[in-house]
Amino acid sequence: MSSKNALADEFTAKAQAVSAFVSRVSSPEEALEKIMALCLERSACELLATGCELPLSGDAARLCDGKQQKVVAAPGLKKDLSKKLAKLCADLGVRYVTEGMREYVAGVDIGFTVADRAIAETGTMVFNSDSEELRLATMVSEIHAALVPVSRIVPTAMDMAPELRKTFSGAPNYTAFVTGASRTADIERVLTLGVHGPLELHIYLWEDK
Repeated sequence: MSSKNALADEFTAKAQAVSAFVSRVSSPEEALEKIMALCLERSACELLATGCELPLSGDAARLCDGKQQKVVAAPGLKKDLSKKLAKLCADLGVRYVTEGMREYVAGVDIGFTVADRAIAETGTMVFNSDSEELRLATMVSEIHAALVPVSRIVPTAMDMAPELRKTFSGAPNYTAFVTGASRTADIERVLTLGVHGPLELHIYLWEDK
């Protein structure tokens, strides 16, 4: 087994141990198809505006109706991949969002991102971006779906030290380490998923060249 495959296997095992769903894809396009299938099999995001069950004005009723449309957010994707995802969403009647995430923070079904790095030892993904749009996509979506190129997996966090030193030597930026779905045990010591972030994390490992 090559070292690349060994790292991918270790990353998969560690990510699954913290409740992430991990699958292999042959291309980014296959990952897009999988996230759209995931979106279609779920009900519209339930984190919606409250009060829609009450008698409402026409404008308010239209707002509630609009909130029922499924939303896929994917800020920061490369242009060609973004165009393909936009077409898939249009064909399936799903709203596609690449900016203005603050307008959708209560109703994003899936946030799709591409990891900058991944750490095999802990099943962690690393996202480095100054974009608030990308940060919101990883934090407020009901489901966070991420593409991880196998070539970007490193054995341990220490293997990223030189790269991080270089990153932090410039202007202030934002680097997030994401391991598994959001979880807490603060509420009566009962483990609960999704309190501080997405309910589910779906990772698509792409064996890039």
